[in-house]
Amino acid sequence: MIQLIVSDMDGTLLDNKLAVSEGNQLAIQAAEENGIKFMVATGRGYTEAVPALTEAGISCPMISVNGAQTYDKNGQLIDSIGIDKKDIREILAFTKANGLYTELVMSSGVYSNDKLQYVETLTHLLKTTNPHTSYKMALVLALGRMDQFNMNYVDEYEEVLADDKDLALKVLVFSNQGQTELQSVRDEFGTDSQLVITSSFFNNIEINHVDAQKGIALERVAKKLNIPMEKVMSIGDNFNDVSMLKRTGVSFAMANAEDGVKERAKYMTASNSEDGVAEAIYRCINEKL
Repeated sequence: MIQLIVSDMDGTLLDNKLAVSEGNQLAIQAAEENGIKFMVATGRGYTEAVPALTEAGISCPMISVNGAQTYDKNGQLIDSIGIDKKDIREILAFTKANGLYTELVMSSGVYSNDKLQYVETLTHLLKTTNPHTSYKMALVLALGRMDQFNMNYVDEYEEVLADDKDLALKVLVFSNQGQTELQSVRDEFGTDSQLVITSSFFNNIEINHVDAQKGIALERVAKKLNIPMEKVMSIGDNFNDVSMLKRTGVSFAMANAEDGVKERAKYMTASNSEDGVAEAIYRCINEKL
């Protein structure tokens, strides 16, 4: 029987308004009552991820920044894997030259150098994932969620890169036109053996150190807990989840998952707006997967 359940957050545990539903909350409680451990594995930085979990009354270990950092349930940092700052500077120079909006995740937090673009990007995301919502309402939702993400604003990223003690964990690159406009970044840096490029939404790509992947981090966590990967269940929806979906004994892709992600999972569950995580958890409990 499964001993550990690991869920992605955005597009998986969180609904389209970026909150954990009551149904998912109750399912997590049921898993824990049945002796199954629960944790999240997210592309978000720790300070971005915690508010949504706290709001739902969830306290659990976390793999954050796609595997660049791991925390215990008390918020204590267990390990970190950063990107060489030389690589970071090259990526930022390229995206700036090509007019692409970027965000930078450091060990000290998440940074943006353009608040207006940040608001526009978040609004566009919420409008696209909630198609019946007006742009004005999506903007209201975005502004309401901004404090939850704990974003830091700087004029230039060099302000934080100059601090030798601050580890660079991830670069996010965005385009509201989608993956086609982001292909130039993949072409430029996709062959670098020290980097891995994934995506968590239709409008972004995420660049990490090659060893900072959810699946690799999950293997480290499972080993410390003395849990075989065959007894771990993972749930996800996008390409930054594939590294864990392909490593766990049981894996679920959300109904809203990208087709390429669905192909890597053993099972399907409902969408993130239909308590798909809860459905997967109850199947795990009742069918003794």
